Order: sequence, then structure tokens, then C-alpha cells
Amino acid sequence: MQGETKTHLREFQERLSERLRNASGTSRAARLGLAIGDQRWLVDLAEAGEIVPIPTQMTPVPLTRDWFKGLVNLRGTLFGVSDLMRFSGDVFTPVSKESRLLALAGNLNLNAALVVTRMLGLHDSTAWRPDPSRAHWAPWAGRCLVDGEGRDWFELSLSRLAGDEQFLSVGRQ
Repeated sequence: MQGETKTHLREFQERLSERLRNASGTSRAARLGLAIGDQRWLVDLAEAGEIVPIPTQMTPVPLTRDWFKGLVNLRGTLFGVSDLMRFSGDVFTPVSKESRLLALAGNLNLNAALVVTRMLGLHDSTAWRPDPSRAHWAPWAGRCLVDGEGRDWFELSLSRLAGDEQFLSVGRQ
């Protein structure tokens, strides 16, 4: 049973990776949707790296901020894992069996991954309307877009997050 679950998960990851590779030739508006807590986010596919289930082994790092969850080994490379909700001053991101880690793309030159409550698939936001009254306060967050069902989605710039001084300062002060 466990081997069968791993096989299905591996097949799902392979299909998702293939879809992401194929989407690179699609409209620039096609973005990866994800939920972090109860907020919906859109990530540019060029900034998104590997998506993996949250590993059972995460090595905590002493004397770091509480939003820095620790280190994980993803395919032989160490990645620092951060909780974006907690980094924003909110509660910790709820984690379930649907939760994933979203690694930043290699071209961002930062081995970092974010805790994601669940993945929401690919979305084309060209027809969505911006809502300037719901702008997010963080420098790594972009506009708020409202989809056809009236749901708010925030743009998440992983490149701006990777250059954010506070995000890079994981040590306690």
C-alpha cells in the first residue's frame, strides 16, 4: 500500500512538472496558484522551482527566527524552509497532507523553499480585475486580482522575496 502511494505521488509530481515545463511557452499570464493559509497567491512560473510534499525530516537550525523552519535535502541540495505567513507577522501556516514545499527557481540563486498549505493549479489571470483597495503591504507582494468568482488573489514575487533583507536575515537578533 505504501509503495503504491509513493508511486502515485511520483506520477503526480512528474505530470505536474511536465505541465509546468509545457506552460513555459504559454501566455505570460499563466501562473501557479497556491494557498498559504487562507490567502490565494499567484507565482510566475519562471520563479517557481520544484514542488514537493513536506519532508518528514526537516533539520531545525538553532538561534533562528521562528518562521525559519529548518533545512531539507531536495535531490542532494540543502534548502532553507520558511513559513511565509509567520514571516509576515501572522500565525504559522497550517499544514496537512495537501501541504507542499515550493522551492524557488534556481535562477534566483537562493536555495529556499516556502511552506504552502495547498496547490491550486495553473491560472490565466488576464481577465481578472485588479483591486487597488486590497493591496498587500509586503514589498514582495504585488497587486490583488479578483477572479471571475469574486475571490482575491495576491501576486507573489519570489525574486523580490529572495532579495528582501529581512527574509535573508534568518538569525535571531
